[in-house]
Amino acid sequence: MSAHTIAVVGVPNVGKSTLFNELTGLQQRVGNFPGVTVEPMVGSLRDGSTSLTVIDLPGIYGLTAASEDEQLTIDVLRGVHPSIPRPDVIVHVVSADHPSKCFGLFAELSTLGIPMIVVATMVDAVKARGGVFDDITLHHRLGVPILPVVGTKGLGMGELRDALFSHAAVTPQPVDVGSSTVEARAAWARTILDDVVVQGRADSTTMWLDRIVLNPVGGAAVFMLVMALFFQSIFAWAQPLMDGIDALMAVVSGTAAQLIGNDLARSFVVKGLIGGVGSILVFLPQIIILNVLVTILEECGYLARAAFLVDRAMGVFGLQGRSFIPLLGSFACAIPGIMSARIIPSYRDRMATIMATPLMTCSARLPVYTLLISSVVPAVTIIGGFSLQAVVMAGLYVLGALSGLLVALVLKRTMFRGAVVPFMIEFPPYRVPSLRSIGVTMIHRTRDFITTAGTVILAFSIALWILTELPRTQPDASMTELQQQQQQLDNSFAADLGRTVQPIFAPLGFDWRITLGVLSSYAARETFVSAMGQIYAADVAESDAPLRDVLHEQIPIRTGLSILAFYAFALQCISTMAIMKRETGSWKWPALAFGITFVMAYVASFVVYNVF
Repeated sequence: MSAHTIAVVGVPNVGKSTLFNELTGLQQRVGNFPGVTVEPMVGSLRDGSTSLTVIDLPGIYGLTAASEDEQLTIDVLRGVHPSIPRPDVIVHVVSADHPSKCFGLFAELSTLGIPMIVVATMVDAVKARGGVFDDITLHHRLGVPILPVVGTKGLGMGELRDALFSHAAVTPQPVDVGSSTVEARAAWARTILDDVVVQGRADSTTMWLDRIVLNPVGGAAVFMLVMALFFQSIFAWAQPLMDGIDALMAVVSGTAAQLIGNDLARSFVVKGLIGGVGSILVFLPQIIILNVLVTILEECGYLARAAFLVDRAMGVFGLQGRSFIPLLGSFACAIPGIMSARIIPSYRDRMATIMATPLMTCSARLPVYTLLISSVVPAVTIIGGFSLQAVVMAGLYVLGALSGLLVALVLKRTMFRGAVVPFMIEFPPYRVPSLRSIGVTMIHRTRDFITTAGTVILAFSIALWILTELPRTQPDASMTELQQQQQQLDNSFAADLGRTVQPIFAPLGFDWRITLGVLSSYAARETFVSAMGQIYAADVAESDAPLRDVLHEQIPIRTGLSILAFYAFALQCISTMAIMKRETGSWKWPALAFGITFVMAYVASFVVYNVF
């Protein structure tokens, strides 16, 4: 990191991450510091030859930690963290709309002796209600620069950049509150509020929305509607883009086949590279839509309220409301979900949550689900105008969530028996999401997905191509080229491996091809699609049809449903297991999670195949 490091600090739900995204844009990355389990975002700012490093630290309420995330922020600010340097400047983000706890935090930050700039967000919300946020008086009271911004619209960001590059930050005088108690700091904060903030009339829009969204009946209906539209959009909006990528891959594959004369080289490029990686890229639109929708729901203020709605339901399973955040995050990826479980103070609740996260339906399952659902589930419309395919997809998400919660319940009543910790959460104001922040998220998720496809899946595709092309068989001149390709596959090392293991999965309806695809998924779930693309490459070429249509012809419906049931439960991600080991400090827990989920997957798949 550079010599001039800026830390973005604030209490939760003040628009800190939105500000960070607006400030750094695409010049950001995950901070992989040595020995650090909490991985904050790090960005950079440049002005000519001058470079500033900006680090987005986890939210805190004070300098006393209640979780691992908070402890990291406090250690960095105190300069005692072993690998993250103490910041040269603190950008303290406060909410003009809900400033009381923000000023209490300022009182503690002022004792650190670090230059500060206070950035006031949501000033527009105060003004819209006829209120006043007097930043000039606040400057005189605190003794540091005060910069009002509207992060969602990018207003004030230029002034903030100029202040950072011109070293405008000022070291505040330590706030003297008479004692170091929370009550004393709160009393001092109230004196600041009385001088600089006039709230104006009540936010009638927020009150009206909360009467609906937080109502036990109306809120549940809204929640179900949001989830239904969520899953419907993944199919409806993504399908045209998926068809376009599918057509593009077909053109690229056909062009490569015409240009490459050598049979082995042509097979490597068409099947190993294009067939492997290209078959997974077709699902990029769905991955983008999934993450963009989650970002919108979070930034508009709905997700915190959804967490409140499900808190009582979480208690039924022995968990508290804080567990909802890691479990919800696991629907994108189990890795950050497991890591975010550090916000849970209770060891028992944290461990039960970590063990449940692999069962949440992560985005890596999405390509597998999409391929199989589009292959075996009829594309028909049912009640309410929703497609049967979308309903099945939503059902798989519900199945994963319920099974994870049931695992947590069993663990909380056995290995992790203990009392439930009360859940407290602050609701952020409703606001229009920042288009820039959404764009940054979309680009980052796209880059991450393509990087995965270009590394792990590419390496796997090459390995699978080697297994399918060796040993080389003597082509039969009486056969067509496609028949020769099928003969090569049937006599390859890949076929031998699949047939050797297939008896284990035979009761589930898996043939050796499906078995080979399932085995490949234990590196990463997405590789199932890549494996199917290579294994059925000859059939795709022969019929000139997409892979899903070929699978529709060759895989019976009950077998397809059996595969879906297996993937709904199985822990098929080496990276997830490695993160579980790091977070729990032992391989015992990922091994237990692997065993539990494999048994659940096998039993569920067996029941689906033999009963339905």
